[in-house]
Amino acid sequence: MKIKTTQLIAILWWVVAMTALPILAHGSIDQSPEAVKKWFKELRHAKEKLTELHFYVHDRVTAESPTSVLVAQANATSKSPTMFGATYVFDDPMTLGPEPSSLIIGHAQGISSSASKEDDASQIVIMNLVFNDGKFNGSTLSVLGDYPFFQKYKEMPIAGGSGAFRLARGLVTAIIYAYNDTTQNEIINFHVLVLHY
Repeated sequence: MKIKTTQLIAILWWVVAMTALPILAHGSIDQSPEAVKKWFKELRHAKEKLTELHFYVHDRVTAESPTSVLVAQANATSKSPTMFGATYVFDDPMTLGPEPSSLIIGHAQGISSSASKEDDASQIVIMNLVFNDGKFNGSTLSVLGDYPFFQKYKEMPIAGGSGAFRLARGLVTAIIYAYNDTTQNEIINFHVLVLHY
């Protein structure tokens, strides 16, 4: 049986939507099929709302305990001015303030890969913003987009979410708050606008 691309995408979105987990009042996640089915049945009566989030992401490459590690590169990566082919996996803490000692509200977890071969350094970023504090505890936002390193504003689309952010859509605007040329460690200011139910 031959499946068209649009059918495959529809099937994948259905699988993602069906695995989204409802959040109970006490903060734990109800994974039962009944709870998920109930949420979807009530969805037609729900109103979409806009949530604005602001936090900082701490990306440490050369720290004693790095949060971002190089996992792959091409033979020519070290000769490339854009580090073309360098691929990192990261698990960066998200904090309320820019200080590393600020309250951790979750983690930005994902993969970034240098995808530009020419002069402009740009990465493709696939990440989940995983919240583990406050009213969004147990919820995630999935982000997939371009991260042009030398542009002031890096705009990335939100492709979906789970928990309180089921069927989410929106934008993340990332701005480098602090960057160290020697260590390559950075603090990134995240502004999130997300529509969800």
